[in-house]
Amino acid sequence: MADETKNETVSDLADLKDIAGDAPEGDAVEIAAVAEVPLREQELDQYGRAYATGRRKDAVARVWLKPGTGKVTVNGRDQEVYFARPTLRLIINQPFAITEREGQYDIVATVRGGGLSGQAGAVKHGISQALTKYEPALRATVKAAGFLTRDSRVVERKKYGRAKARKSFQFSKR
Repeated sequence: MADETKNETVSDLADLKDIAGDAPEGDAVEIAAVAEVPLREQELDQYGRAYATGRRKDAVARVWLKPGTGKVTVNGRDQEVYFARPTLRLIINQPFAITEREGQYDIVATVRGGGLSGQAGAVKHGISQALTKYEPALRATVKAAGFLTRDSRVVERKKYGRAKARKSFQFSKR
């Protein structure tokens, strides 16, 4: 008779709840303890700055981020001078707007290659990467906005026998 009570058969999900007892609560405690540990740690150089590389089209940006007043310097010039168009400055400041960190960090960036639009995208990518290295807790917010993903679209190369990458020369029957 004692063996029959131990070997209970499960015919419904409600029976399973009675048999399991308090096992899920014990699992939940272990999961909560693991969730408190940060997934990544802060990566800083000897001067207390976070460094990252950003890329977009043919442009490559090296970005250093440190706590400050919100000053952005690109290739030794202020961002208003280097990126004259307001839309390009808006692109650069997007990671700070999403994470609500406007005016809290100074940025020093060097950019090479590409045009101004590609360079602005590269600096934005670099700022996003550096921000997540300085504050790993912001990674989920920045990643959800899509700023950590490198935009892999580049200009297609010109092919021989063609006017441009895909355009053909004008056809002449005679």
